[in-house]
Amino acid sequence: MKTIYSAIQPSGIMTLGNYIGAVNNWQSMQANADNKCIFALADLHTITVRQKPEDLFNNSMSFYALLMAVGLDVKKSVIYMQSHVRQHSELAWLLNCYTYVGEMSRMTQFKDKSAKHSDNINMGLMDYPVLMAADILLYDADLVPVGYDQLQHIEITRDIALRVNNIYGDIFKVPEGFIPKVGAKIMSLQDPESKMSKSDPNPNAVISCLDAPEVIMKKFKRAVTDSDTVIAYDPENKAGISNLLRILAVAENKSVEQAEKECSGLRYGDLKVRVGESVVEMLRPFRSEYDRLIADKAYLLKCAKEGAEKASEIAEKTLKRFRDAIGFVPRQG
Repeated sequence: MKTIYSAIQPSGIMTLGNYIGAVNNWQSMQANADNKCIFALADLHTITVRQKPEDLFNNSMSFYALLMAVGLDVKKSVIYMQSHVRQHSELAWLLNCYTYVGEMSRMTQFKDKSAKHSDNINMGLMDYPVLMAADILLYDADLVPVGYDQLQHIEITRDIALRVNNIYGDIFKVPEGFIPKVGAKIMSLQDPESKMSKSDPNPNAVISCLDAPEVIMKKFKRAVTDSDTVIAYDPENKAGISNLLRILAVAENKSVEQAEKECSGLRYGDLKVRVGESVVEMLRPFRSEYDRLIADKAYLLKCAKEGAEKASEIAEKTLKRFRDAIGFVPRQG
């Protein structure tokens, strides 16, 4: 049995890119009886950028409901909030002592976020990859589903794990990153050279999983394509059309090649309508279930508490193994 671990930050909205590139794949992994799945809301990571307390609370509750609405089952997977499991913070500190400043300063995401948030370049922003390493290593993860932009963080996680293992023996399982073949990177509808991002200031660039059907259709109709008339999957030369075909392939559960073949000969406007309609239908049951869940806060909190208890039980075994190897006096009681 393989252990699958992944997490998502509960900030802003859950975009179509989040859904296709990450959460939708989590559901298929959960369906595999050979997988033990652990999923988290990375709320500790979220506060590296200033959050309004009410927004952090509401977004965390909303994202927990979103994960369940998409089909993640608390009876089949461990689903919890990162800040509810103290072992994440403790292991992150320990791993800091086996991580070099130069490694962190070279992280691409640190450079990017420092440029975007120049008024708040905090240590948490630099230390983000170490906390992510703690997240993953606590659960002896075999596979970590990520987007391309997170591969560097998987590599530093592996480096830290190997460094510790070389000193103390077999402490951590060394994980592998996993990128799905379809829909790993969904691009902006207004700038198809850039990833669809929840922080994009242009609302027409991003599809929220909670957008109304008419809003989704309007955004797809406004999607940027090119001045050509040929529908072909060619990410280098036809980024906008290729992005639409990727989205269509996932929404209709087919390969990009199939989507390209079926849409060959359509006008661009017709392609946009077909993609929009397919996405609306894909998200319809998801939205209905979300509305039901978010109305029952007590149930969500109960599930989050039980998920954190399960996660903590697993995490404590790993943390104890490392603490004992370092030479700390064992905790009593």
